[in-house]
Amino acid sequence: MSDDVQKEISEADEESKWAPKSEAEEDSTPEELSEANDAETEESEAEADSEPESDDSDDSDDALDAADSDDSEEEIEPPKTEAKSKPKPKAKTQTKPDSDSKEKSKKTGRKEIPKVGTGDVVIAARRLSLWYGQIIGINDITLDIGSGVLGLLGPNGAGKSTFLKVMTGQLQPSTGNVAVHGKIIWNNPDVMSKIGFVPEQDAFYEDMTGREFVTYLTQLQGYPKAEAEKLADEAIEAVTLSDQAHRRIREYSKGMRQRIKIAQALAHKPEILFLDEPLAGTDPVGRRHIINLIRGLGEEGRTVVVSSHILHEVEQMTNNIVLINKGRVVADGNIYRIREMIDEHPHTIFVDCDKPREFAAIMAKFDDVVSMEFATGGVHIATSAPDECYSRIPQLALEQGISIRRITSPDNNLMSVFKYLVN
Repeated sequence: MSDDVQKEISEADEESKWAPKSEAEEDSTPEELSEANDAETEESEAEADSEPESDDSDDSDDALDAADSDDSEEEIEPPKTEAKSKPKPKAKTQTKPDSDSKEKSKKTGRKEIPKVGTGDVVIAARRLSLWYGQIIGINDITLDIGSGVLGLLGPNGAGKSTFLKVMTGQLQPSTGNVAVHGKIIWNNPDVMSKIGFVPEQDAFYEDMTGREFVTYLTQLQGYPKAEAEKLADEAIEAVTLSDQAHRRIREYSKGMRQRIKIAQALAHKPEILFLDEPLAGTDPVGRRHIINLIRGLGEEGRTVVVSSHILHEVEQMTNNIVLINKGRVVADGNIYRIREMIDEHPHTIFVDCDKPREFAAIMAKFDDVVSMEFATGGVHIATSAPDECYSRIPQLALEQGISIRRITSPDNNLMSVFKYLVN
């Protein structure tokens, strides 16, 4: 060892002699100080061993979620290490209950997107909103639509027409977007060519004949004139207007004008059809034919969205509905499943029988019967358990010798669902 190094060590030892000591060090012997240092070292090692291992998978998932949800890029600083940390109490390794983890998954998981129709998703609407200045047209609509016929229902001014115009690419939403088979529809002619649209308002070239009008609009889809004329004739025949095809549109009745609008939407054989009040102004025979035509298109596998406020007409076309009120979707899915979800409203069953009072006295013994009301020839029974009540009624009537003529329910129709959900 060199003289310089030995001199530095001697100076360090000399300084340590004069360094201030704590009261404990002054009173302790060298042996006691050595034992204290050994105990402190063992305590630090035990503390390091007692710390619980972190769940790397959960931390990484949370980090990914945070990175996905944050557009800004922030530099993550590494954890700072201290030369010496204060002793900490031993961590508890108590497992959280399952309910807490489920609650956490509910908070962090994505909300399930409602879907109507069958098969794969054809149309996907995400967070659709549109405002006319201070007026809300539609408000935060998220929905998947498959194949088949879908009834778009709601009172006048509910936002049905605005929703259709956004879905067909005529209006750009204030927020959100609409995609057809994964392709955004706004300003996309290729996607729009797959869509047929029947507007609520008339927009004709009045001096054209019905055939000329449908042919011209079919040519705008890119078909040559000869093929467009052939497709126009097929579409006009489908709406049973062939005998009036050569008349000018200005001479058409309201029902005929409605049918020629449907023909122009069908002529280019679109995969998707949007019909805004298609039955308005049609006579009973024409209405029945259009209803059958729409049902047939749905059975072919096309996606047909029918907007209407005439409930019983939509009910004849489909059981799948989307109910809109004040720009929001208040219900979607199968009409009967929607009715089942309205638990706070009892289900009403009408029993037409020969002894209504005697039968009412028997039914009053069951807890699920909420109320009863007599009517001509029978009794209305309000029950909170409709499935059990339906099974019970014929059995009790048979046991008591009561003749039942019919069993019906005013709640198994769209009008009752509409009233419950809108009002």
